[in-house]
Amino acid sequence: MMASMPQKTNMQIKVNCYSGYRGEETPKYISMGTRKIEVNKILDRWIAPDHRYFKVLGDDNAIYIIRHDQEKWQWELTFFSEIDGQSIMD
Repeated sequence: MMASMPQKTNMQIKVNCYSGYRGEETPKYISMGTRKIEVNKILDRWIAPDHRYFKVLGDDNAIYIIRHDQEKWQWELTFFSEIDGQSIMD
């Protein structure tokens, strides 16, 4: 079982979120074109001055780092690493 080389990109995506009891939104699904990936686990999260970042494990066992631009209210994919040769473009 060998992981491929990480791919670095900045792609606009759509993210469906769950808003918890504190009103903080947590990603539940990532949509890229017709592909919808369920977020199985939030691996990490952090805040920068103008973005909120989430490192997540998708239902395809790939790792994604997504960020939310709080001023423009847009989501971007900033990092993707596939596992076992699976691709988000399949």
